[in-house]
Amino acid sequence: MFRSAVLATDATPRPVSLDEAQRTANDAAGWVEQNWSVWLTNGLRIVLIIVIAVAMRSLIRRGITKLIARMNRTAQAVDGTALGSLLVNAERRRQRSEAIGSVLRSVASFLIMGTAALTVLSVLKINLAPLLASAGVAGVAIGFGARNLVTDFLSGVFMILEDQYGVGDEVDAGVAKGTVIEVGLRVTKLRGADGEIWYVRNGEVKRIGNLSQGWATAGVDVQVRSDEDLDRVRAVIERTGEEMQKAEPWTERLWEPVEVLGLNAVYLDSVVVRVSAKTVPGKALSVERELRWRIKRALDAEGIPVVGQPHEQELRTATAADPAAAVAAPSALASPTSPQSLATAPIPPAPPGVTLGKP
Repeated sequence: MFRSAVLATDATPRPVSLDEAQRTANDAAGWVEQNWSVWLTNGLRIVLIIVIAVAMRSLIRRGITKLIARMNRTAQAVDGTALGSLLVNAERRRQRSEAIGSVLRSVASFLIMGTAALTVLSVLKINLAPLLASAGVAGVAIGFGARNLVTDFLSGVFMILEDQYGVGDEVDAGVAKGTVIEVGLRVTKLRGADGEIWYVRNGEVKRIGNLSQGWATAGVDVQVRSDEDLDRVRAVIERTGEEMQKAEPWTERLWEPVEVLGLNAVYLDSVVVRVSAKTVPGKALSVERELRWRIKRALDAEGIPVVGQPHEQELRTATAADPAAAVAAPSALASPTSPQSLATAPIPPAPPGVTLGKP
């Protein structure tokens, strides 16, 4: 009991004297006086770092935006001209430049603001070694866990930077084939021949066959009878190609004169003449249709009929085997009186009480 009372008496706070309070206040004032310049300097440095980072970010983003706008104006200036047909159209250039600009702006903001944050932490005397080590471990873990997402993103960035394809291009991506309707950093959308939409991850694309870049080839096969004058057929086709190349809008779509390559196939009653023309990318199908139309009308005007291959049913009928071949050859076993039939007749059973093979 007495010991508890003594402990309770010791735990009671003692009154602070005036000298002690004054000494504590002087110590605090001295500590503030010694460190206020450091605080002010560090605060100004932090404010200056933030202001510089924000200004740099704004200037760089504005510069990227102006560069993208200049690229779009250049594309619009040549769109619709002969030079524009060699390049990508304005919409494709706009989408590609916007995607590149978005990536560049994001990368610039991340680098500038990240560097500013690390600099502020160093000003505050915070040890960055554990933070950087933790960030490195977290980055490795995220990289392993989201490697497919990272692969898709990086593949999409390089596809856009290298201009492998764009909106409106006819491409063969291996896993799908169709017309590109949207190009993203992670997924590319294709419109198939039957109207279906394919969502192709950029990381899954191992090869790209772009059917709309550079130039395209329009090929037409003309089948005529084997007894026709081939020189005359060639002259008619070449004249038709020259007339088509002078007409609008085919004068812009045909880059070279229509060329008769020669015979593509020879049959018993007909031959196939191969016609080729180099065209603007993406216009080969329309050129082929118009070229067939004009060649057919020109051949009809010259009295040269266009023939076709016989149908499969006609080929089977013409090449059917002789009906007599289905009749089996006569057999000696068909006659019951022939020696062969008698030799194969079953042996009659032995009479009762007679054992075969014994006298």
